[in-house]
Amino acid sequence: MRWNLRLTAANKGVWKASELQRSLAEHGLAISAGKMSGLWSGQPVSLKLEDLDVICVVLGCEIGDLLIPEPQKVNRPGEKDVAQTAVGAAGLAPAVVPKRRDGRSLPPA
Repeated sequence: MRWNLRLTAANKGVWKASELQRSLAEHGLAISAGKMSGLWSGQPVSLKLEDLDVICVVLGCEIGDLLIPEPQKVNRPGEKDVAQTAVGAAGLAPAVVPKRRDGRSLPPA
């Protein structure tokens, strides 16, 4: 899952974490500055479902706006590591070219 609070807030006209923090407090959810910073700029480690309810009410959004599924990151039985497969398929990994100890390339096979 990808946490999408900042973009969701921006789409609702909330541009600062402190502004959202005040609105949450007005709705009964007091969040420390440290936890608010983590919610705003990162991926929360844990979050209560009740807190998600308050965030959704304050922002006028649905839970699907805050949490974006990323099924491609899930390793499935019998498949190679998904991240490695995606990188290899996209051609993002540099080709490994064997070289001799003196630094010169080997002749083509």
